[in-house]
Amino acid sequence: MVSPARKVNIVKKRTKSFVRVQSDRFKRVGASWRCPRGIDSRTRRRFKGTRPHPKIGYGSNKNTRFLLPDGFRKFTVHNVKDLESLVMLNRTYAAEIAQNIGAKKRVELVERAKQLSIKVVNADARVRAVEN
Repeated sequence: MVSPARKVNIVKKRTKSFVRVQSDRFKRVGASWRCPRGIDSRTRRRFKGTRPHPKIGYGSNKNTRFLLPDGFRKFTVHNVKDLESLVMLNRTYAAEIAQNIGAKKRVELVERAKQLSIKVVNADARVRAVEN
């Protein structure tokens, strides 16, 4: 199996998601983040004791951004030509077969990736065991 060119320790500054203001008080208000816009909003004015806002300081390290835990970056593949573009970068990028690719094409792509020694992230998807 192909190993990444260099394994870097990924450090996340924050793993908890940012919660929307008053989502704990009303069922109709979902938890996914929305920027507060009220003229008197304590959260928008960033008073002490209010929820943290997403901001640029929470960004990941440039070297480890978009890295998978195994040290590869993802590259979406639709056909064999896309797969062959990863030959020189097979220790940096791992192929991810696109979601709209059928089972027959997937088998071809996984076989070709094995020949080119390219890691496929979702190699097991939509593959049934062949009955003899």
